Amino acid sequence: MTLEWRQVIVHSADPAALGQWWAEALGWVVVHSSDVEFEIRPEPDRVPGLEFVLLDEPKKAKSRLHLDFVPDDQDAEVARLEALGAQRVDIGQGDQSWVVMADPEGNEFCVLGRRCQ
Repeated sequence: MTLEWRQVIVHSADPAALGQWWAEALGWVVVHSSDVEFEIRPEPDRVPGLEFVLLDEPKKAKSRLHLDFVPDDQDAEVARLEALGAQRVDIGQGDQSWVVMADPEGNEFCVLGRRCQ
């Protein structure tokens, strides 16, 4: 038996707006959009992707799951994401080599330092 990782589901108050934000942030393509779902992928036929699903309930606490990204240039990428509307957030991480950020709906993600080869 095998499993194929298909996508990560993100509950959202506005799936289209948040999904479009992530599509722009990641440079991904939209593969599906409806009133209650918005799916993006790195390429149309490449998985896993992110699917934003309508949930009429506000975010209440720190996310139990978040995404980590490794950029070529951490400072430049953090600045680019801030220009798109992300914010730096303090979740008690202290002084670390990564930057914790939140998307426009408050979902946390990390921009790591460049990975050593």
